[in-house]
Amino acid sequence: MAMRKIIKSTGNQNKKPLWRKVMKKTLLVLGAFFLAAVFLPMQASAAAVDVNINGNGSSTLEIIEMLTILALLPSILIMTTCFTRIVIVLSFLRNAMGLQQTPPNQVLIGVSLFLTLFIMSPVLSKINTEAYQPYKAEQITQEEFLQKAGKPLKEFMLKNTKKEDLNLFVNLSKQDSSTQAEEMPITVVIPAFMTSELKRAFIIGFLLYIPFMIIDMIVSSTLMSMGMIMLPPATISLPFKLLLFVLVNGWDLLFKTLATGFHL
Repeated sequence: MAMRKIIKSTGNQNKKPLWRKVMKKTLLVLGAFFLAAVFLPMQASAAAVDVNINGNGSSTLEIIEMLTILALLPSILIMTTCFTRIVIVLSFLRNAMGLQQTPPNQVLIGVSLFLTLFIMSPVLSKINTEAYQPYKAEQITQEEFLQKAGKPLKEFMLKNTKKEDLNLFVNLSKQDSSTQAEEMPITVVIPAFMTSELKRAFIIGFLLYIPFMIIDMIVSSTLMSMGMIMLPPATISLPFKLLLFVLVNGWDLLFKTLATGFHL
């Protein structure tokens, strides 16, 4: 017993220094990361100041503005293009078929993104010819580039915005109702466009639910008449939903409806 106590006491004495060493190393590593996090931004800001002082200040401001636009690019994609309607409709389709994570979210977003690029290609080509190419050739300034690039997007949003939604935000913003739609500020056009897109997406989702809901009702009533109460109807109806969607060539019909539903 005495020997065991001596061994335990020596083991505890050996453990304490190791624990302290590990803590010391951890604190040193955290301190190094903290110093790097503090001093590296200071060096980066000093370099930015040097560039601004020694170089051209206007070019630096233009770079900052372009970086800001790139940071806001996902929001611009969601608010001013057909991406919102497409991704909502695809999500409704997945839920209507009773699929949990098939197709996964990455696939839905990827399909929505490339369908958006396909549908918006006339608008993008117009922006390229009227705004980007003159700006690249230094024929127009950056402000003129932003104005000319926003004009095709504004025309696209107005063509796909319902009048009642546009009038709603015109009244909320206390704008003059006699002003033409083309002269409305972008802060009024964007929320009206998004409201119209949400309405149309929910209507399409409702129409997608109807055939799959009928299949669920038929399967559930059949199982009830056969006395199979404990069998989940969703397990039986899922293969029939998939078969129906494949037989009617559902993906082609859905993509065709989405592509032709926008006014360009």
